[in-house]
Amino acid sequence: MKKIILVFILVASIGTAVTVSSCSDDTGSSTSCFDGIKNGDETGVDCGGSCVACPTCDDGIQNGDETGVDCGGSCEPCTGLIEVSGMITSNTTWTSSNIYNLVGKVVVDDGITLTIEPGTIIKGKEGTGSLASALVIARGGKLMAEGTAEKPIVFTTVKDNIEVGQTAGTNLSENDNALWGGLIVLGNAKGSFKGDVTEVQIEGIPAGDDWGLYGGDDDTDNSGTIKYISIRHGGAEIGEGNEINGLTLGAVGSGTVIDNVEVVGNLDDGIEFFGGTVNPTNLLVWAQGDDGLDIDQAYAGTVTNAMVILGISSDHGMEIDGPEGSYAAEFMMDGITLKGNLDTPAGEYADFRSRAMGHTKNIYAYGFKESSDIELDNNGVSQNFLDGIITFESWEVVGFDNTIFVEKVAKDANDNPTEEKIIVDPDFTTRAASWTTEVNEGSQSVGADTSVFDWTYAKMKGAY
Repeated sequence: MKKIILVFILVASIGTAVTVSSCSDDTGSSTSCFDGIKNGDETGVDCGGSCVACPTCDDGIQNGDETGVDCGGSCEPCTGLIEVSGMITSNTTWTSSNIYNLVGKVVVDDGITLTIEPGTIIKGKEGTGSLASALVIARGGKLMAEGTAEKPIVFTTVKDNIEVGQTAGTNLSENDNALWGGLIVLGNAKGSFKGDVTEVQIEGIPAGDDWGLYGGDDDTDNSGTIKYISIRHGGAEIGEGNEINGLTLGAVGSGTVIDNVEVVGNLDDGIEFFGGTVNPTNLLVWAQGDDGLDIDQAYAGTVTNAMVILGISSDHGMEIDGPEGSYAAEFMMDGITLKGNLDTPAGEYADFRSRAMGHTKNIYAYGFKESSDIELDNNGVSQNFLDGIITFESWEVVGFDNTIFVEKVAKDANDNPTEEKIIVDPDFTTRAASWTTEVNEGSQSVGADTSVFDWTYAKMKGAY
C-alpha cells in the first residue's frame, strides 16, 4: 500500500501556477511527481501527469506491503489536496482522486484545454475583491468538464467538508453563500455593448487583464463541454454590491455544450448570460441571492428545460435586460419551472427591464406570494411587447391572477412618473389571460421535466 506525502509551493500571481508534490513508494524511495522530469522509478514524466501510476507498482516485484506483484495490476492511486493558482498554460487534467483548491483566479489560457474527470471536487478559497477565487475559462480556452449523474463534478468552498468520492458534505446548507467566487466562461460570440464595441471586460476582472475580455463575431465559438456539474456556496463580493455569479457566460458560442448544471446558494445570480448564442439544457438554480436566470447584452440562444427555486433571500426567478448597443438579438426560454418562496421579502416571477427582447413559453410557476409579479419596467419594454419583440406563450400559474402581469413606467429620483403607460387597449393584464392559465399544483402540462434533476444536490435536500 502506498503512503503519499504531498507538499505544496504556491505562487499567487496570475502569471504563474506552481504545485509541487512528492510521492513516497512502498520501498521507501521518493520522487517528485510534478517537476516535468522522469525521476527514479516513475513510470513516466510526473507519474503520467496525475500521480495515478505510482512508483514501483508496475516493476514486476512484490514490494513492501503490496498484496501481490504490482498490486495485482491496479495499485491504489495517489490522492490528496492540490492547490492551484494563476494561469494554466498547458493542457491539464484534474482527476477525481484529488481535491483541487482554487487560490484566487485560476485562468485557462487561450488555446489551452482543462479536462475535469467525473466525480472531481474543486473547492474555492475565501476572499473578496481581487482575492476572490474563481475558475475562469478565457476566450479561446476550453473546459471539458463532463460529469455523470452518478459522478457529478462539484465546485464548492473550502469550508465544505465534502471529501473525495462524495457528492455532498454535511456542514453547509443552501443558505451558506459568498464563501468563494464561481465559474466564469468567456467566448468569442457576439454581444451588444455600449458604444458598439465588439469586446468588453467581464465584471470583477480588472481592466488590463486581457484574459477577462469577452465578445467577438464567431457565434459558433466553442468553449468546451460542461455536463453534470454542481456549483455551490459561491458569489464572493468583488466590490460594493457586486458579486460573482454561480455560472457566468460571457459571449459563449453555440459550439459550447452546457447540459445538466446546478447552482445552489449563490449570493448573486445563479446563471447569467452576457450576450452569446450558447443553447443550454437542464439547468437548476436554488436559493440564489438575486436572480435565478439573468439575461443581458442581447443573448441570442435558447434555454431549454430549466428550474429556478427561490430561497429566503432570492429576488427574481428571471431577470431580462436587452442590448446595450445597436446590435439586437432575441432569446428563447422554453420549458421553465419557477418555484416561489413565501418567506422572501422580494420573490418575484420575472422582471423585463431596459430594452428587453425575447420569448418565453411553456412556463409553470407555483408557490409565489399574492404580491409577486411579472413586470414590464418602462415604455421601451412595453413597446417591444406591443411590437412582438417580447412574447409570452403557454404560461400555467398556480393561483393565477391577471394582475401579476404589471406594466410600469420610468420614474425620477423622487419616484414621480416621467412617462405615461402606453399599453391601453386592451391593457397588459387583460392580454395576459390569453396566454396564462390557472392550474392546481401538480396538474401542469408545461414547465420543466424535473425528473432529469434527480442527480442534483437540490433533489437530495428536498428543495422541490
